[in-house]
Amino acid sequence: MVLLVQYTLIFASVLTLVALGGCFSEHSGVINLGLEGVMVMGALGGALFMRAMGGSSHILIVIGVLLVSALTGMVYTVLLGVACINFKADQTLVGTALNIMATAVATVIVKALNMSANPDNVSATVEYGKAKKALVRRIGTFQLNWFMLVAVIAVIIAFIVLYKTKFGLRLMACGENPQAADSVGINVYKMRWAGVLISGALGGIGGVVYITAAVREWKFETGVAGFGFLALAVMIFGAWKPFNIALAALLFGFFRALSNVYSGFDWLAALNIPSAVYNMFPYIISLLVLAFTSKNSRAPKAEGIPYDKGTR
Repeated sequence: MVLLVQYTLIFASVLTLVALGGCFSEHSGVINLGLEGVMVMGALGGALFMRAMGGSSHILIVIGVLLVSALTGMVYTVLLGVACINFKADQTLVGTALNIMATAVATVIVKALNMSANPDNVSATVEYGKAKKALVRRIGTFQLNWFMLVAVIAVIIAFIVLYKTKFGLRLMACGENPQAADSVGINVYKMRWAGVLISGALGGIGGVVYITAAVREWKFETGVAGFGFLALAVMIFGAWKPFNIALAALLFGFFRALSNVYSGFDWLAALNIPSAVYNMFPYIISLLVLAFTSKNSRAPKAEGIPYDKGTR
């Protein structure tokens, strides 16, 4: 039971962070369908940083991983911002391209780095076992991951920023009616850039949290197993509201955690259900939930629509 709670919280943390990133981007009016790719790049930056730091100071590793993964995610979303905000490209197509490209780019970079260190090593695997110890603290039989606290803090900050600050209200205005926002002096382009970059930072952090959840190394050919798309489902189910997103993430995180711990429950093990079925649970649940709830969900009105200052 402790393991189930532990894995539920860590997977919920991943989904919360990435879904909050998508929430900021869509509230600004830009659909970031490339969250899957952003997670991969954030994971790459964080994993390489941990490999380089090894057994350094725990505080330095935790802060460094947060900053590097966030920065890597932000840099990658610059591609989305330039294409969709500056050049008004189709946001769905650009996001899809970012998802496809990320795994390939990460694989090439890791293989190149591994071969430069050892010509016989042609794998796309990054090991970070020593540094990973800095990310967790054992409390009895429960293993607390510091990123769980980061996710809780992110939810609180996101709520305050979106609903209690001028920046947040202006950001949401740009996602609802950018022409009206522009008419009162709000720079829609800057607001949309802010939303996209914030989504990159949170998505990047979510990526490194995902790969460090249970393993000491990561093969970047595998990407992040569709968690970016699952986070989009969490965002929609959570109605683009931070606290609702956190609750939705707990639900989806629970079903994802089952695939890691089901063998520890005798009654589940007795059913002889293949592990692949448990791995599919969160995605099946997402389809069912969205089928019944998406009809009543209300997305920002101007999301996905390129802003042209000359139109009214």
